[in-house]
Amino acid sequence: MDFTPTLARRLAAEGIGTALLLAAVVGSGIMGERLAGGNTAVALLANSIATGGALVALILAFGPVSGAHFNPLVTLAAASRGGGGSSRSRMSWGDALAYMLVQLCGAVLGVAVADLMFDLPAFSPSQHARQGFGQLLSEGVATFGLLAVIWGCSRQRAPSPAFAVGAYIAAGYWFTASTAVANPAVAIARSLTDTFSGIRPEDVPAFIAAQIIGATASTVLFRWLVPELARRTEHGAEPDGIADSPAKGVERRG
Repeated sequence: MDFTPTLARRLAAEGIGTALLLAAVVGSGIMGERLAGGNTAVALLANSIATGGALVALILAFGPVSGAHFNPLVTLAAASRGGGGSSRSRMSWGDALAYMLVQLCGAVLGVAVADLMFDLPAFSPSQHARQGFGQLLSEGVATFGLLAVIWGCSRQRAPSPAFAVGAYIAAGYWFTASTAVANPAVAIARSLTDTFSGIRPEDVPAFIAAQIIGATASTVLFRWLVPELARRTEHGAEPDGIADSPAKGVERRG
């Protein structure tokens, strides 16, 4: 059966998926910190495992509907491919804007839900300072790597990019000083919770700038590294996001 999700369904999937992702990020941070008895390494381990696992599950669940971007930079990268591909898999700039809006709204909702689940105020500005060259370099590297994993897996038609993305983010918690936020919507939302995962609001703009630089560099690199990318796009062989395009995901199950 050939079924193409409407824009409304795709936006719902993006919003709900992003909300659940943030609930996992913030909620596991709170739980980890409470149970770790002051051991930050144990709290971070719990936070990274829960986030990576949730990301895999959410991409698998929502990917066939929306592509499971959950990240404005992934959406912009998909839209930057231009008008190539079939009408079903093409990401227009109008759709991209709608995606980014629901991603941000979903991220903010996810933070509120996580805080409320642990009997905390829904929103409270974070006091967790994340500034300095090391933090910004980390965000650039983390976002560069995230887009590299997504582009690389999609070019090679990897069996399930969800596992690669989840594994990379879980690892990024440990090999970057910033714990690999790598997502503007996540950075903004995490500024609204004064918990383990929080980011001080005044530090967010620089984080986002570093993320944009990293994502742009990765996208440019892969357009050169895999020169057949442009030709594949013109013939509709590109997936729509982290997961395969909505239409292709349904067609394989039919």
